[in-house]
Amino acid sequence: LFIAIRCLLLRSLRRPPRPTLFPYTTLFRSAHKKDAWLVIGGPGPSPIPVWMLYNTPADIACIGESEETIVELLRCKVEGGYPELVYGIAFRDGRVVYSTERRNPIRDLDSIPFPAWDLFPMDRYTTCLKLWGMEPGDRTFGMITSRGCTDRCSFCYRMEKGIRFRSVENVVEEIKILKDRYGVNCYFMNDELFIASKSRMLEFSDALRELDIKFSCNARVDKFNGDMIRLFLQHSGCTFVNIGFESSSQKVLDRMNKRTTVEENVRAAEICREVGIGFGLNFLWGLPGDTPESLQSNVAFIKKYNTYDQLRTIRPVTPYPGSPLYYQAIDEGLLEGPGDFFDKFTNSDRITVNFTDLDTDTCHRFLFVANRDLIHDHQKHTDMTITEAERIIEDFRSLYFEKDVSFRGARHYEAET
Repeated sequence: LFIAIRCLLLRSLRRPPRPTLFPYTTLFRSAHKKDAWLVIGGPGPSPIPVWMLYNTPADIACIGESEETIVELLRCKVEGGYPELVYGIAFRDGRVVYSTERRNPIRDLDSIPFPAWDLFPMDRYTTCLKLWGMEPGDRTFGMITSRGCTDRCSFCYRMEKGIRFRSVENVVEEIKILKDRYGVNCYFMNDELFIASKSRMLEFSDALRELDIKFSCNARVDKFNGDMIRLFLQHSGCTFVNIGFESSSQKVLDRMNKRTTVEENVRAAEICREVGIGFGLNFLWGLPGDTPESLQSNVAFIKKYNTYDQLRTIRPVTPYPGSPLYYQAIDEGLLEGPGDFFDKFTNSDRITVNFTDLDTDTCHRFLFVANRDLIHDHQKHTDMTITEAERIIEDFRSLYFEKDVSFRGARHYEAET
């Protein structure tokens, strides 16, 4: 009876087409895994779990949020259960992969317990990250106070729809524990959109001021409206805001479904400069509608509003699996699927898929000139030496023209110096 029930369960699950397994998969599993389940998850596997299982040594891929999923999988492993009874996964049964019903996202984020920090070397975790505005001896740690975003930009993959928040009381409790036990006084709010609304800023403002901490966070330019944002940035302890400006072309902003305007980009930059905090001038290029003129406009925007707290360069857009831009690339015949993406993706500073009307070599030449200009501009306004600037420029040249994909990005040099 048990075998019959299991067969019916398996048969009711969706069976995807089975591509060829890579030979190393079997070798890895037999040589190292023994009786363990190798489980993967997060934003990488979630949109393409079946492909991941056929092309990695993993046995199970968690789809979406996995706090509840991983507990049920552990219970299955310990108690001898079967993964086909667990929602929110794709799993391997022999040489066939099955998917179970998607698990609903956790609505009450306060119900998720705090991490067991005592199991980790917190002295190392709180001293390995440096944030803008930190002083010698400060300790920093990342945390998440919400999940999701109010929008759906074409280049962004989001595991769940909408946005959900932890209560201010729950966040404050976590900060107090980290501060009292581990001396953490600087925080990086890893939320996709920490500054989400006026009401949320009002909730946090007094609480953060009383905690006497510093923090960095992420924001959208359309949230920089009214005097409330100025007061929040000035008095809450915020030292740096990472902002996705993305483009100085309204046509490009519209085609990426950014739902912002060039005027809002300008207003956000001016407010940050007025308040006197650091802010990330993040721009992409190579999106549908981009041209050499839009690239030069991006460079001009960065140079006009740059506070030179970080070396800013411009990256090409990457259509990661699961993002609307990824499916657009497939629809337009620019990608065939996950395997084609990973074959073409060699470095996030090189073009993976070209959405412009220019050939890829020409795009790389334009990017090289633009980033060389930004590096020279940074060198003129900071204590960066000409030798250091030329070294970074040479690495960009090797990346673009010699395909040296060992390039790690321009800003890692700051850590070395």
